[in-house]
Amino acid sequence: MDIAIIGVGKLGVKVCEGLAEGDHSITLVDMNENLLDRLSQQFDVMTINEDGRDIGVLSEMGIGSYDYVIASSGSDETNMIVGRFAKEMGARSVIARVRDPEYMKHFDFIRRSMGIDYLVNPDFAITTEIYKYLVDKYSLEGGIFTSGKTALIEFDSRKKPELIGKSMPEVRALLPNMLVAAISRNGKVIIPHGGDSILEGDVVYLVGEKEEIEEINKKVHDKRKHTDVQKVMIIGGGKTGFYLAQKLADYGVSVKLVEQNKARCQYLSTRVRNVMIINGDGTDIDMLEEENMDDMDAFVTATGLDEQNLLLAVTAKQRGIEDVISKVSREDYLSLIQNMGVDMVLNPLDISAAGIFSIIQGEKRVISSTLVQGQAEIVEVVAGKDMAMINKNLAEMELPKGMLITAVYRNGEVIIPDGKTRIMENDRVIIFCLLTEVPELEKLLKRK
Repeated sequence: MDIAIIGVGKLGVKVCEGLAEGDHSITLVDMNENLLDRLSQQFDVMTINEDGRDIGVLSEMGIGSYDYVIASSGSDETNMIVGRFAKEMGARSVIARVRDPEYMKHFDFIRRSMGIDYLVNPDFAITTEIYKYLVDKYSLEGGIFTSGKTALIEFDSRKKPELIGKSMPEVRALLPNMLVAAISRNGKVIIPHGGDSILEGDVVYLVGEKEEIEEINKKVHDKRKHTDVQKVMIIGGGKTGFYLAQKLADYGVSVKLVEQNKARCQYLSTRVRNVMIINGDGTDIDMLEEENMDDMDAFVTATGLDEQNLLLAVTAKQRGIEDVISKVSREDYLSLIQNMGVDMVLNPLDISAAGIFSIIQGEKRVISSTLVQGQAEIVEVVAGKDMAMINKNLAEMELPKGMLITAVYRNGEVIIPDGKTRIMENDRVIIFCLLTEVPELEKLLKRK
């Protein structure tokens, strides 16, 4: 497909990295010449060092012939204008990154009036994942994902203690028709391999034939749908804090939102309903103690500084707060997370890029994709005759550590694969993939 990324901000770079390994022709348009030079050396892309708002530039590059135009600059207004221009000039589908809460209040109106097919908001996307974790306590809807005769559930390993301490081959022996697709441990989702074992407190993602999985589901899941979360403290009154505070307050949670900037506090106090806005330094533990930090059911760090978010999250966890969630944008910090004991760490860029990938991959016979703790996704795809994975067994594919083919549905039969399993045309294949491995997923779905 022909894809143009106009305004190559952080999200644009992330999307470029993910799509460059697929069978796409990618054009990047930006005013930053150094950035374009670096990306053109790293990936097989065409670059245009011009202002994407210039109709002459869009016309000359033939914007109307593109399958997807992604407007992802740092300016909401620029993205909406570029999206409008591209759609008016004939582009088939337009995706625009829009973050400002004032615009998000008119989401549907903007989309209709500007002719933009999809609006992407990193802050709102991360808010949805945090809310789902705190209120529903599950990454999956109701803790279970089903497709045809296949199902996948998530549960705390303590609900099935016979699995604790068992390696993956031992788990397979205990549950021969099932497969552990992933484990969430101390806030990090990992794809387990032969040498890995299930530990106490791990969240286990188990896939298998639907009826058998549903029998296990009855034993490992609580009957109550929602948690009893009542008090939440959020550090950082930026866009993520804004969206999350309002969403939790609307649910009935008592929310304290701590923001250091006084002007921002005044803004929040006039726009966020039923939330206590506290003007203070979120790193001041004495102040947090005065605001009853230790009485909170959950603690969310969502400032603009990754280091501060992680430090505060670790502090909150050490003080015994049950659910601690942190927003972290730098991928080089992710390797540290598992040792910190934080319950959930989310990268807004990964989540937003995954949303864009799922839109574009939908044209490659991808049936559905479901996010898991904001770090991985379950992708269900119909294997096309021209895909790179066709007529190969799993051992030949040499899948990366962050990806696992968990189930194959063929002629009414569910196959839990091993290294000898061969993917055939029209198989429905369920893939568990870390968001960091999306480029490898693109390779798998690529035409031969």
